[in-house]
Amino acid sequence: MEDLSFGSCNEQQGGEKMLKSMLGCCKVYISESRNRLALESIERAAKRFSEAPIVNKFEDETYNRVGYTLVSKLAQKPSGNPCPLRMAVLAMVKAAFETIDLESHCGSHPRLGVVDHICFHPLLGASLEQMAGVANSLAADVGSSLQVPTFLYGAAHEERRALDSIRRELGYFKPNSSGEQWVGGPKSEYLALKPDKGPPKVTQEKGVIVIGATRWVDNYNVPVHSTDIAAVRRISKRVSGRGGGLPSVQAMALAHGESVTEVACNLLEPQEVGGDRVQLEVERLAKEEGLTVGKGYFTDLSQEKLIERYLQSVSA
Repeated sequence: MEDLSFGSCNEQQGGEKMLKSMLGCCKVYISESRNRLALESIERAAKRFSEAPIVNKFEDETYNRVGYTLVSKLAQKPSGNPCPLRMAVLAMVKAAFETIDLESHCGSHPRLGVVDHICFHPLLGASLEQMAGVANSLAADVGSSLQVPTFLYGAAHEERRALDSIRRELGYFKPNSSGEQWVGGPKSEYLALKPDKGPPKVTQEKGVIVIGATRWVDNYNVPVHSTDIAAVRRISKRVSGRGGGLPSVQAMALAHGESVTEVACNLLEPQEVGGDRVQLEVERLAKEEGLTVGKGYFTDLSQEKLIERYLQSVSA
């Protein structure tokens, strides 16, 4: 088991002092996990900003998707100094666009762009409004300097638009190839929804990007030992709040290998409905379908573990 203790007395005191600071978290989801050179370039770009380290990385080769989690200290008050978290993420976005072509991408996880989704979350004493400010600033940079259509959601959007509503408008949930795969870039340069930042047209090489700020969200996936995508879709629908199931849970069925289909869930209020409850509900519904279920997993660390890794990184 990994040792996450701080060690010496001085390190403990330093950690306690740091915990009084406001911390912000950013999750960056990139549509690639098989191109090692591209991932190395993205990670090198982030490492230029040591104040906002990558504290977790989750790769899935079948989905052809990688998720990075960064944590950084936030200024107590707005200042003219650049935000390390925003700068690190922007550098990663630039590197991703330089090394990944969405037209050559293929995977069993939906995506809208090379950098598919970026979400900011407050940690410790930070506020959601602070994170919304960072999200908006990043979106302005991506839209103007990189010329990529950018959509805002959650606290970063003036009407608190939901992430899934943007995705539905843009056809995110519909595979565009056989075998439940998403292949290549967008089929049209004209968007069904006007972006909040950037140009109204999309290039097939880059796609679009969605950036938001919300309270903490957990991602929990449950493997179902079946390739019957229709049956697992029925389970996903009945698990989700939208389908009359568990409140604050969003779920979809995704092919994951030759013999598994996953119920991939967003837990919007994990303190109310967590992974254990989702696991039991998927097991119950799968039994009704005559299917067996494996143990689910989170795609990121807990907030507490992320903070511990951050403290270790900045004190190293």
